[in-house]
Amino acid sequence: MENYKRVLVVNRMSEYCRDAVQAGVSIARRYGSELMVLHIATNPEGTMSMAGGALNAPSAIPDDVKNYASVRERAKDELDQMIGHEIRAGLPIKVIIKEGKPVDEIMQVVKDEKIDLMVLLAHEEGRIEHMLFGRDNDAILRRMPCSILLIKREPDAVKW
Repeated sequence: MENYKRVLVVNRMSEYCRDAVQAGVSIARRYGSELMVLHIATNPEGTMSMAGGALNAPSAIPDDVKNYASVRERAKDELDQMIGHEIRAGLPIKVIIKEGKPVDEIMQVVKDEKIDLMVLLAHEEGRIEHMLFGRDNDAILRRMPCSILLIKREPDAVKW
C-alpha cells in the first residue's frame, strides 16, 4: 500500500457516511496521515426546483425533502461527536465545509489540500441523495488525481 500522507473523507451529511469517516480515521491512525473531513452541504429544495419544479409534483419526494433537514442534522451531530472523540484522543482532523456542486467542490479541495487518498461511499444512500449527488461517484472516479477508496455498505453485491 502507498504511504498516504493526506487523506480526505467526503461526508455527504447522511447517516451512512460514518462508515467512510471510520475508514478514514482508521487509515489516518495506521499511517500517521493528516485527515480531513469534507462536509458538502446541499439544499434539496433548490435542487428539486432546478430539476423542473418537482416540488409541485404529487410524489413522496416532498416528504423526503422535509425530513432531509432533520436526517442531515442528526447525521452531522453523530459525525461531529465521532470526530470530536477522535480529536480528543489525539488525532488531528481538519473539517472543511463547502456548499455547491459536489464534484466541483471535491475537485477543488483535492487540489488545494494536495490529497493522496480520498474516501467516499460507493453508492447513493437514498432517493434524496441520488437526486442531489446523481452519478457524482462516476465523475469523481474519472477526474480525481488521487487514489480513491470506495466504502461499500451493502453486505452482498448490488443488483442493477
